[in-house]
Amino acid sequence: MKTELSIQKLKTPTVRTNLLKLSYLFGIAAITSIFLLQEFSLNKFLGGTLISFVLLFVLYRDIMRYKPTYLNNYSMLLLLSLMIIGTLMAGRIFSYFLISLLKGLGTADTGIAMYGIPIATGAMLVALLFDFHTAITFSFTVSLLTGYWLEESFFPIYTFVGSLTAAFSVIRCKKRSALLRGGLYVILANICLVIIFLISRGELFTEKAFAAIVVAVFSGITVSAIVSLILPLFEYLFKVTTDISLLELLDLNQPLMKLLMINAPGTYHHSVIVGSLVESAAETVGVNPLLARVSSYYHDIGKAKMPEYFVENQSGGPSKHDKLTPHMSSMIIINHVKEGVELAKQYKLPQSIIDIIRQHHGTAVLTYFFQKAKDMGHHISPGEEEYMYPGPKPQTRVAALVMMADAVEAASKVLNDPTPARISALVEKIINHIFLEGQLDECELTLKDISEIKKRFIYILTGIMHKRIDYPGFDFGNDNSSKEPPKIEKVKFA
Repeated sequence: MKTELSIQKLKTPTVRTNLLKLSYLFGIAAITSIFLLQEFSLNKFLGGTLISFVLLFVLYRDIMRYKPTYLNNYSMLLLLSLMIIGTLMAGRIFSYFLISLLKGLGTADTGIAMYGIPIATGAMLVALLFDFHTAITFSFTVSLLTGYWLEESFFPIYTFVGSLTAAFSVIRCKKRSALLRGGLYVILANICLVIIFLISRGELFTEKAFAAIVVAVFSGITVSAIVSLILPLFEYLFKVTTDISLLELLDLNQPLMKLLMINAPGTYHHSVIVGSLVESAAETVGVNPLLARVSSYYHDIGKAKMPEYFVENQSGGPSKHDKLTPHMSSMIIINHVKEGVELAKQYKLPQSIIDIIRQHHGTAVLTYFFQKAKDMGHHISPGEEEYMYPGPKPQTRVAALVMMADAVEAASKVLNDPTPARISALVEKIINHIFLEGQLDECELTLKDISEIKKRFIYILTGIMHKRIDYPGFDFGNDNSSKEPPKIEKVKFA
């Protein structure tokens, strides 16, 4: 009996949550049906609501299967709901505007106004703010809804193809000017479909054909204009990071980047190399390479507060840690994560990058200072938790990549003779240690992924740390070079 009760308790929150989500879905369907009615009646409203609910339920199940993280993020659910309602509402507004315009111009057939409705706007925004897979399902749902609204068999095909074209055109969109190119592709797709439709009706060489093509061109232009205006607003309000905003963060004129370059040049150089390592491995494990590189550039920004306490920024003189106790040194080192998170929030970096800053050391122990404290011979043995980063462990594959690349790049500096074999052994040792320590337990990396990451890291590090030939007449390795300048011999060039 107790077992049955405990099982029921476990099931109850899930059932309640699903019922709440279905209720929310039904509410969105009811709002959506308002924009599907030509004239209001209770029967049509109920019918439109049920049809909308069925189509939205298909979208919901697809997201549950392929993108379940969106269902746990209520701001993203709200944004997707706004995309659906907003697309249909904009469709009604533009439909009314275009019909009025065509009547004013004396056009007899105002039915061609449907070719100018910018339904593809929603799909382009979903592709930018969510992902391409969600944009496909969104396009399918909205196309069927608009077909029900206009009661036109051809229109769902027209809107579906236009929406897919819009979504395809902004995959890995790196510049805001790419939105204009996306609008051009939508124009071309619209014109092709309008011509096909006119041919099927035998109206290609009529006055209606020219007006229909002009309206189709207007639709593509409107899609680019609306997306360009609305995208920055949605990025800000819903804290969504697109490739466009990520690319802007790579600008060296960013205040935080300048702060790191000026205050901690060694850390900046280290971050750039970590970025190269992470970006090279990002594609192999299925994450966004741009997000990986940007996260690497900012993962150590906390060191800009006290740069002289980190070895990469020390100029070879006495270390600041020589006069500190191991516990105090470890506190300063560990604190760079907290300082980095505070700086990232101050400069309004995306939440995804803030999370990676917080997670890139996981719960690792500062073994150098921990061992130093143990060797000092105090009566009370130091606790390992005092020398441990607060965590959490990496929760995403990007955070895990940054953790591994950070450790590998730092360790590579101690190689005296960086041959490919030594580099390979170092990468294997460092990543295996991270894995056995359990730092990768909470992210989605597989053993195959880790093997591919090692290969990419070895390849990049071997290229960075390769040997160069000695230049004739320059003995850079001579210990007496500081006492007298090297003799430069005359070298004849053929």
